[in-house]
Amino acid sequence: MSKIKRFTPILAFIVTTIFALSACQQEAASTELNLLCTPQVEWCEGMKAEFEAANPEITVNFVRMSSGESLTRLRNEKDNPQFDIWWGGPIDSFIAAKDEDLLEAYDSPNLGNIKDPGLMLDPDHTWAGVYVGSLGFATNQNFLDENPGLEPPRSWDDLLKPEFSGQLMVAHPSSSGTSYTALCTVLQMRGEDAGWDYLNAYAGQVNQFTKSGSAPARFVGQGEAAVGIVFSHDIVAQIEAGAPLVLTFPEEGTGYEIGGMGIIKGAAHLDAAQKWFDWALEPATQELGPKYAAFQAPTVNGAEASMPELLDVNLIDYDFQYCGENKTAFVDRFTNEIANADSLKE
Repeated sequence: MSKIKRFTPILAFIVTTIFALSACQQEAASTELNLLCTPQVEWCEGMKAEFEAANPEITVNFVRMSSGESLTRLRNEKDNPQFDIWWGGPIDSFIAAKDEDLLEAYDSPNLGNIKDPGLMLDPDHTWAGVYVGSLGFATNQNFLDENPGLEPPRSWDDLLKPEFSGQLMVAHPSSSGTSYTALCTVLQMRGEDAGWDYLNAYAGQVNQFTKSGSAPARFVGQGEAAVGIVFSHDIVAQIEAGAPLVLTFPEEGTGYEIGGMGIIKGAAHLDAAQKWFDWALEPATQELGPKYAAFQAPTVNGAEASMPELLDVNLIDYDFQYCGENKTAFVDRFTNEIANADSLKE
């Protein structure tokens, strides 16, 4: 038998095997993505629709949770993760998630789009920044009209004025990244001893703590309290919807968030999660926010901010690593010593 005849069946087997493996890989491509989404529901729904339009072979299933709830959920599901990717919410929580080995590193080809990798990208690539937003104060204009001479707060100390006693609304830091950003802003600006003294006094002004970080803007707009501490883009969204709110910023400095995203370790649909990650770092994707009442600033080159003035304020040198590493301890102290997390307003 000639060598050619001898090897022909072997070659045919190899070729057949290669095609079979290729077909299996194609069949194994994910057709769904389980998304843990932290921003407001309208933006989550919009991003789902936009991603599905760009990737019609994938169906996105999302659950909306605040950042504190999200981190707790991921901890509880560490041995059997139910989500593939977490999108949105301050990176303090993503830093904490990385420290607990809850995130998967990914070298996206779009990491080069990020404006400031030193600030907006984890050195190990377990999370990346997808938006930026500053903390502000939302004051009900009707309350100001009913109290002539009273000005909206323009400093953190203004929140302690007797006129605002029982009139402050803010989320609880155990469930809200917004509120945790405010808490860690105060601790950085005043130092921990004076900062905790201030937080005790500040909590005494609170009408009720909410579960969601954006909720105080809505409730203050409805007249249920006079002042809310909220990310400024959420206040703008309520103003755009017709709420009688005044937006101000603390003149001595305010904190800000970098909203992050990260792939969940053990994700069942890793390939789909990587597609979302890549897509979320494209300039066109980051310009979608205003379409869904989200006015955060982008983190990638080539994307224009819809409201750059929201970052043109006195931002502190916010230490995300410090806040992320101490998140559990600071939230526990606030919950145990200042205000428990029972009966949070939805």
